[in-house]
Amino acid sequence: MPEPEEIKTETEDQGLLSKVGGLGQKIIGEIETLVGVVNADPLAQAEGEFNVEVGEIREELEEDLGNEDETTAAR
Repeated sequence: MPEPEEIKTETEDQGLLSKVGGLGQKIIGEIETLVGVVNADPLAQAEGEFNVEVGEIREELEEDLGNEDETTAAR
């Protein structure tokens, strides 16, 4: 049976991974945008811009869900 500290660490790791998800998508999008510009590929550039926007939306949703969870836990 896992110790309470181990469970807490696993939960913290999951929180970090979800934060990296939105940021990671934004970084990949920026790289795709630059590759599209360098290669003169408008499709790759547009896909990169799309991924940046999706990454921003993901981060906003993650923050909103985190705030909602904190509010619910405080009740």
